[in-house]
Amino acid sequence: MSTGPVDLRSDTVTKPTSAMRKAMADAEVGDDVYGEDPTVNRLQDRYAELVGMEAALFVPSGTMANQLALRLLAPAGTAVIAGARQHVVIYEGGAAGLNSPAQFLTVDDRDGTIDAEIVEFHRAAAAHHYVAPSVVCIENTHLPSGGRWWPVEHLEALRAAAGPLAIHMDGARLFNAAVGSGLGAQAFTAHVTTVMSCLSKGLGAPVGSVLAGPHDLISAAREERQRMGGGMRQAGVIAAAGLVALDQMIDRLAEDHARAARLADAVAGRWPGSCDPAQLPTNIVNFTHPDTDALLKHLDSLGIRAGTIAPNVARFVTHLDVDDSGIDRAVDAVRSCPV
Repeated sequence: MSTGPVDLRSDTVTKPTSAMRKAMADAEVGDDVYGEDPTVNRLQDRYAELVGMEAALFVPSGTMANQLALRLLAPAGTAVIAGARQHVVIYEGGAAGLNSPAQFLTVDDRDGTIDAEIVEFHRAAAAHHYVAPSVVCIENTHLPSGGRWWPVEHLEALRAAAGPLAIHMDGARLFNAAVGSGLGAQAFTAHVTTVMSCLSKGLGAPVGSVLAGPHDLISAAREERQRMGGGMRQAGVIAAAGLVALDQMIDRLAEDHARAARLADAVAGRWPGSCDPAQLPTNIVNFTHPDTDALLKHLDSLGIRAGTIAPNVARFVTHLDVDDSGIDRAVDAVRSCPV
């Protein structure tokens, strides 16, 4: 049983596995800016295959992948329809205001999705002096609603409502959606223009994300990546860990989901109404609390690290570095919390 800290702040805190470290040490490399790193190329091809896209591009972070998509899909003077609580809107440091000439048009996403009817409305409203939309951004799984995945029928309705508009999926945790739903990644990506996924969250790689889409868009993304300072040279060293993540770490996400369910039950038992365990599909447990500072202080005193995502909203995120004994400790800490 581990006696060290149980870090549930995020699934970004994972350490690379032994298999990843060996793959990194043994990686065949080249200059990726010239497109000559064979390991990066294999990673890009593998991700494109998994999500059913023509091509893919390895980038340093999920934020860069999202920002590249905005640059490519949202021309100046147009609007980006996005959920008001999506990562690209509130958790990227206002990056879109620097990197894209378009403006956000934020809509209700309390259940993790965007209503197709609101997209239809804004398309029609362009004929009545509204800013014309160019792209719809969605997040799958949706962090603020508790890691919910998009129901495929909702995606199908959104695709129909969007018509000629592009759809970009922030799929930072797409594979959690794929495993949680049992449908696989392509059930979701079949309805979007571009998609990105993080390798450094639940999949456990130390760094990197991948953006995928049609050949022409990904070719343009390579140029924009360079302009944003994201050109990497012998990046196969880190891409090798990403390949291990895609090949070995997807199916095990189900373990994280089961552990999150245990945490959600404990939270709901200690603070009734703070979260709904029935609405917890993946690895994120968000819950309301009147004094998150005191809560985090109590948890930390017992070696449990947690975080917040909004005023009076705390979060636990399960991942490969937290085992059943760690969850036992976290559950005990929640149940003993005096505030």
